[in-house]
Amino acid sequence: MSTQGFAPYPLNDGNHLPAIGFGTNALTGREGFEAIRAALDTGYRYLDTAVNYGNEEEVGEAVRTSGLDREHVQVATKVPGRDHARDRAVRSVEDSLRSTGLDYLDVVLIHWPNPSQGLFTEAWEALVLMRERELVRSIGVSNFTTEHLEMVSKATGVTPALNQVELHPYFVQEQMRAAHAEQGILTQSWSPLGKGSVSFEEPAVARAAQQHGVTPAQVILRWHLHLGAMPLPKSANPDRQATNADVASFELTEEQIGAISALTRTDGRRFGGDPNTHEEM
Repeated sequence: MSTQGFAPYPLNDGNHLPAIGFGTNALTGREGFEAIRAALDTGYRYLDTAVNYGNEEEVGEAVRTSGLDREHVQVATKVPGRDHARDRAVRSVEDSLRSTGLDYLDVVLIHWPNPSQGLFTEAWEALVLMRERELVRSIGVSNFTTEHLEMVSKATGVTPALNQVELHPYFVQEQMRAAHAEQGILTQSWSPLGKGSVSFEEPAVARAAQQHGVTPAQVILRWHLHLGAMPLPKSANPDRQATNADVASFELTEEQIGAISALTRTDGRRFGGDPNTHEEM
């Protein structure tokens, strides 16, 4: 895996995350375990799972059987909407520890704010507690707006270390990235390649790939790094896993970065997942 040219991302809590992580959504069962193990063998050192992915066991088994020192692999999971009440959020993290078979989790996020429930602040208080208990090293959120971020920070005095948001060339999230930068929050990108919705045939992408002799996916992932975001690509194919991680050998020009960013759309979300209205339990 060729990401040695990139420094780890510093978090506002003093911890660090690698430049690129590995997404595990839909990687379940024996095939899922083998894909996750292949990612570790390839060189990925950050695994992104969630209670709702249904594969915490596979992720934990992959880590435990990898032969890697636990300190060299970071595991992240997410508290689902049904467990936002404070006590339930605490139990959710404890259950994730049991499911993974790990002594601690490196990162735990609130999966979606589910604002109609009005409980995400309680979930955040629970994550602060779990960090104080040293069962979680870094805590953050996912799909939060600037208003949601402000609410949890004001309620606890603790600013999330990261916010995982939908980010790809059709949805550039310029305002959210600016808000993150202002508050020292790392932007983490889910669906960094748009899960097929971002055409690799877009001239801005295809041209850059041809000029650098790389794949369109590599161009888009390198674009994320130029933005200061941490992408979480997913693939069950070991060769593609390796290719996706090999983005240190070239650098996009400002013109190329601008052309890719210009692909953004007002309605660029993949499935209309507006955090103000979307609910995920």
